[in-house]
Amino acid sequence: MWERETSTWPNHELSQFIEADGMRWYVQQTGRGPVLFLVHGTGASTHSWRDLVPILAQDYTVIAVDLPGHGFTDPVSAARSSINGMRDSLAALLRTLQVSPHYCVGHSAGAAILCRMALDGVIAPQCIVSINGAFLPLAGMAALWYRPIARFLADGPLMSRLISRRVCNRANIARVIAGTGSRLDAPGIEFYARLVSDPKHLAGALRMMANWDLHSFERELSRLTTPLALIVADNDLTIPPWQALKVKRIVANATICMLPGLGHLAHEEQPALVAREILKICRASPC
Repeated sequence: MWERETSTWPNHELSQFIEADGMRWYVQQTGRGPVLFLVHGTGASTHSWRDLVPILAQDYTVIAVDLPGHGFTDPVSAARSSINGMRDSLAALLRTLQVSPHYCVGHSAGAAILCRMALDGVIAPQCIVSINGAFLPLAGMAALWYRPIARFLADGPLMSRLISRRVCNRANIARVIAGTGSRLDAPGIEFYARLVSDPKHLAGALRMMANWDLHSFERELSRLTTPLALIVADNDLTIPPWQALKVKRIVANATICMLPGLGHLAHEEQPALVAREILKICRASPC
């Protein structure tokens, strides 16, 4: 896929491939100063930070990665697609890069992975910024069906190819994105369509969904001592905003910033606004 996308992928001039933890990682790095580490959510890639990176790089060394199985990073087994597996893989990557992030920003599942890493002493940032973080287990019927269905769809490469062919047209992608409460421009929709057209990426996202269990993570969240800044979009239809209020009650050192009128992909809808909030949070937590 990289050979096809090289010249047109967002911030492609910042690209490098790194061997770590037995896989080939796609990494973007730019800027100078303290390290700010960006981790995207399930089904996304570094492209989701495309408009934030140039802003944040004015003050920080920005490192963004494609999670295992996503974008241009190699796939991993089902077991390594869990939150603990992602923790271990990202820890290996950071050791290879020889960096210790001063600040971390995660979107959705990416925020949960960063908190898991902090809980286990893998990273020790000055703060973690969560954008619509996916911290709590699913409830009700969704909890009964979500993971089994994702596991069934992820198990066979043929199934991933079939889904990719059916879903990857722009109209379907636009409907899925609208279902998150976000409105993206045509290029934003196009990037997701290009990702989903790759069965490897789709299988990686499904595999992550199938192995995503947050029950023990929720029980341990109260041990988190790293300052946690929760950026929450009030029109997020994927992660209900009330979840952030519950997380704030669980985590003693948590704060909330509510963004009106935005959805789950708030950082892609209004990148300048979200970047400004991130910079404000990081500057209040000097390294």
